[in-house]
Amino acid sequence: MKTNKILGFVYFIIVLTYVPYSNAQVKDKFVVVLDAGHGGKDPGNLGNGYKEKDIALKVVLEVGNQLKKNPDIKVVYTRKKDEFIDLFVRGKIANRAKADLFVSVHCDSHTTQAYGAGTFVLGLHRNKTNFEVAKKENSVIFMEDDYKKNYAGFNPNAPEDAISIILGLEEYLDQSIYLASLIQDNFVNLKRKNRKVKQAGFIVLHQTVMPSVLVELGFLTNNKEGKYLNSKKGQLQMSHSITDAILKYKKSIDLNIVNDVKSPIIIDDKALEFEGVLFKVQIAASSRKLEPKPYNFKGLSNISRTHQGNIYKYYHGNTSDYNKAKALVKNAKAKGYTTSFLVAFKNGDKIPLADVLKTNSN
Repeated sequence: MKTNKILGFVYFIIVLTYVPYSNAQVKDKFVVVLDAGHGGKDPGNLGNGYKEKDIALKVVLEVGNQLKKNPDIKVVYTRKKDEFIDLFVRGKIANRAKADLFVSVHCDSHTTQAYGAGTFVLGLHRNKTNFEVAKKENSVIFMEDDYKKNYAGFNPNAPEDAISIILGLEEYLDQSIYLASLIQDNFVNLKRKNRKVKQAGFIVLHQTVMPSVLVELGFLTNNKEGKYLNSKKGQLQMSHSITDAILKYKKSIDLNIVNDVKSPIIIDDKALEFEGVLFKVQIAASSRKLEPKPYNFKGLSNISRTHQGNIYKYYHGNTSDYNKAKALVKNAKAKGYTTSFLVAFKNGDKIPLADVLKTNSN
């Protein structure tokens, strides 16, 4: 039953996002969708008495004003005033605009005097801290009407549900990481504590079919940082940092060099190892029995084969590191195996990938 709920949610989101996007009109400008987090009945966090929804909106509107000075850029807002917008509607706005970028702006909170600015891209939250950040932002769905229907029973408090929304949907991850790294570089230039680029399962990022990032400007609960973010100076400096990063990204796109730029981040600076689990990339299934040699598989090495009934399944790679496994998928697709996908094995038996990943999410 739980698996059916998760699959139902994934199917719903795929339909929700891809249909509007595919029907969008041809555009002649670089479209940036700016999303001010929270709004209306949802104030966001209220650290030190400040309102996240107000600060996020002021920063987003300033970013938009700066971007509009470029005649080649079209700016679309998910909200321009203090109003509540459902998370799935924010994604639809971006997809219908056939956006080139989606940037969602928020402020963080903590029970301590934690501080610093960070930028998130869609992905597997690698530790409890990242999951908690995503959980806080995703919990907004409880304020929406018919949220059970709109999100097919998705529970933002369940790590396995948050994982389910990102599996297999990382098409724009490289571009997202590149934009996020540009934003973080600019924050560092402002002498802000660098909380780095991280991954987490944010619903609002999942629903967009373009490079997307979520910016946490800083902690309103920190006395000094909250005051800074609530000030005109702080909002201008942060908005200029985001704007400059978007313009640098656009320039790289115009010069067609984004894919040649190595993202300067290693998320959490650690390998993501799963003890006792082996990840492989399934590249083919056939009734033909082929020798697992590179010459039979477009030069791919480390090929293995399993036999089930009349079908032989062929796999590329073998690693317990999830990040290395994702790199193997990219390698297989680059070789022409465009429908290849990741599978997991334990003690020689194939096991559900989501079950493996959720063991490392809390």
